[in-house]
Amino acid sequence: MFIQNLYAKCKMHGTGDAQVIISDIELYSLICTSIKDLEWSVDELQITDITNGDDGYFDTPLAWFENLENADITANDVKEAISRCFAKDNDFALYIENLCALHRRRIKYRRILSAQPLPTMDQIGPRALLEYGECGSQLLAHWMLWRKWIYDIDNRSAQETGYLFEPLLASCLGGESIGARNSPVKRLDAGGNPTSKGRQIDCLVPDTNKAFELKLRVTIAASGQGRFGEELSFPVEASAAGYTPILLVLDPTPSDRLTELSNKYIECGGEFYQGEAAWQYMELEAGDVISVFIDKYIKPVIQSIEDVDINEVNNITLNWGEELVSIRSDTEEYNIERK
Repeated sequence: MFIQNLYAKCKMHGTGDAQVIISDIELYSLICTSIKDLEWSVDELQITDITNGDDGYFDTPLAWFENLENADITANDVKEAISRCFAKDNDFALYIENLCALHRRRIKYRRILSAQPLPTMDQIGPRALLEYGECGSQLLAHWMLWRKWIYDIDNRSAQETGYLFEPLLASCLGGESIGARNSPVKRLDAGGNPTSKGRQIDCLVPDTNKAFELKLRVTIAASGQGRFGEELSFPVEASAAGYTPILLVLDPTPSDRLTELSNKYIECGGEFYQGEAAWQYMELEAGDVISVFIDKYIKPVIQSIEDVDINEVNNITLNWGEELVSIRSDTEEYNIERK
């Protein structure tokens, strides 16, 4: 029953038009990718490797997965492969579940990119009042279309990332994200007494009584005083509920706000880790198998983008076509197929 449930969780999420279902052959290829990530032997596990040569997951275009064809791979083959890997190490279940979650979200966002329509002038026309006369109407109209399309795409990107990033980190830490409605951490009133209103928790690990706040960075101007007051109250309320509050900040950049916030966690009997120390802490908590997932699919992505020098913004060219949107720099090109 466990393997059947895991198989179903790996295969799909969402409903209606937003539903994403990956094929058995896709799931089987992700199992093979996971085995190679973990440096296990496919021969020992009696699994046929159908990955894209030596390419890792991020080196393999999503179109490659869509074009996989192998009628010999059945649902039973997939379940048997999962079962063998789970027997070798039961943390494999979380590894393949997380990789499938990443894969499905990437497929969904690719669909969004391919189908997000251009806005109409009915939607954005009045915005011309702010810039009319600064350039010709032709240029202004197209500038307005591009920026609204990019704005819409970025909003969808933020939404999909919200459904993916924190839950992935939380699962790697052995916990899960908890919404305010079901949270065991309650807000305190002015007298320090718990109320009926819960606090959202980025990651709760009930087995160890740890409540994590996960952040990319904390900057001086990142939020207003009211929002920062919310940040400061979380460790107090988590501690009052019997949990150890732990702040993990992935970016190593210091700030006065971060110092104040981290001191509050320590004051409440909690812990604070930043930069490389935060990554090391997560890997230690994750264990031998899931730490590989962090090193393969989370840490290098965040760090490689953070390492890009943006002191001088590069010129890029955007080209719109009925079947293709192209984003080009002097040295690279990124094409989005349109449907």
